[in-house]
Amino acid sequence: MTLMDSIFVGFAAISDPFVLAVLAVGAMAGVIVGALPGVGPAVAISVLLPVTFSMSPLAGVSLLLGIYNGSWYGGAIPAILINTPGTPSAAITTFDGAPMARKGEAQRALAIAFTSSFVAGLLSAVALVVLAPTLANLARNFGAPEFLMALTLSLVLVCLALRERMLEGILMVLLGLFISTMGIEMNTLTERFTFGFTALYNGLPLVPVVVGLFGVAQGFVLIDRHFGDGKQLDVKTGRITIGQYFEAFKYWVTMLKSTAIGVVVGALPGIGVETSGLYAYIEARRSSKTPERFGKGAPEGIVASESANNAVTGAALIPVLALGIPGDAITALMLGVFLIHNIFPGPQLIAEQPELVSGIYVSMFVLNIFIFGFLFFFTHHIARLAQIHPVVLGVSILMLSFIGAYSVSNSMANVWVALGAGVFGYFARRLGFPIIGLMLGLILGPMIEERLRQTLSIGQGDITIILERPISLGLLIAICLIIAGSVWAARNRRATDV
Repeated sequence: MTLMDSIFVGFAAISDPFVLAVLAVGAMAGVIVGALPGVGPAVAISVLLPVTFSMSPLAGVSLLLGIYNGSWYGGAIPAILINTPGTPSAAITTFDGAPMARKGEAQRALAIAFTSSFVAGLLSAVALVVLAPTLANLARNFGAPEFLMALTLSLVLVCLALRERMLEGILMVLLGLFISTMGIEMNTLTERFTFGFTALYNGLPLVPVVVGLFGVAQGFVLIDRHFGDGKQLDVKTGRITIGQYFEAFKYWVTMLKSTAIGVVVGALPGIGVETSGLYAYIEARRSSKTPERFGKGAPEGIVASESANNAVTGAALIPVLALGIPGDAITALMLGVFLIHNIFPGPQLIAEQPELVSGIYVSMFVLNIFIFGFLFFFTHHIARLAQIHPVVLGVSILMLSFIGAYSVSNSMANVWVALGAGVFGYFARRLGFPIIGLMLGLILGPMIEERLRQTLSIGQGDITIILERPISLGLLIAICLIIAGSVWAARNRRATDV
């Protein structure tokens, strides 16, 4: 299928009025979630995950993509107005956005942020359309050993990306892998870690666990959290002029470089969207003719941060669609939607279900248009959401989380699972244990186990077959080099500190 054919198929796939309505609702919900400090897209996606059960795969993924994309736009609103990022990725935007707001240029800062996000989002969608099929074609040469090494590389990158919390991250990944083995092993019908409870024969249900780890846990965090006092600035949409939206293009070189950084970082599992904004900001300041303005209200700083953040959205889907490997908690949740519908992303998906994949491609373009239009007309009203008391947000999230967990199978058992996972997630956050490690271990565990079983079958019980295949050997060498480089860098940092 040619690129143009794929685009036409994608437009036909999303022409369903229900899919378009879901796209619009997801886009608006994402912006609102992003404008609420302390909530974040992972919480909203986990709460709405049960809703996608009754939808088609394209509609379900489109809803979550709308939240995913919209939240990165909306996160800039409180970051600029009250110096409190709505999403972790918007933390870098506060460096120059908040100083501009304090100087009475809040509308100008918001316009620059929205335009940068819009352009980067569209270019990121282009990268998805071009790179995902290319990577999928390369992955057609993958067998079980290659996929096993690729999945292992993904977990290694996630653990290494946590840096100061690397040990805790490794422990959480191992815990997630352990939990994923609970239940009856279907090939041998052997009970594993059920501890005599018949309720565990099918393992822990994925959706209630996800809802608990993200939704319930974040509800507890918000109730327990004290926000600093931030004065909300008065924003009137009418005062954001067309010229202010075009101002971001004065820094088109920074915009393109930051977008490229975001695409690269987004396509690499485990690196993180927050890292992309930081890298882009550092590069923008390094190459600027007026680096002394950064941190004091430089529009170029907002362009760098928002371009890099939003460029991640499309790029992060590349390994998911092409290899079936998520790079962070949010893409892992989206992968969960596919698995719930018995759809397995990977090289065969693009060839076997072109309507679904092309629909996702086009959805990314349409979503950015929806989001930008929504912000153009309703920024003033959305900005007021930043003033909602965190306790009210926390209680609302708890209520929606429990309703979502119950709706999975109309069972109170799922509510108790969500509550238990929420309590665990709350204390894990308080102690600094990264939930993303547990989440990825839980979702990738069955995939790793299946690929390991297939690899051993191919090698007749000999795991060293990995060393006999060039691609799997190359991936293994890459894993070893990455780990060795990380250990070397950590030793140098300790030596420097001493």
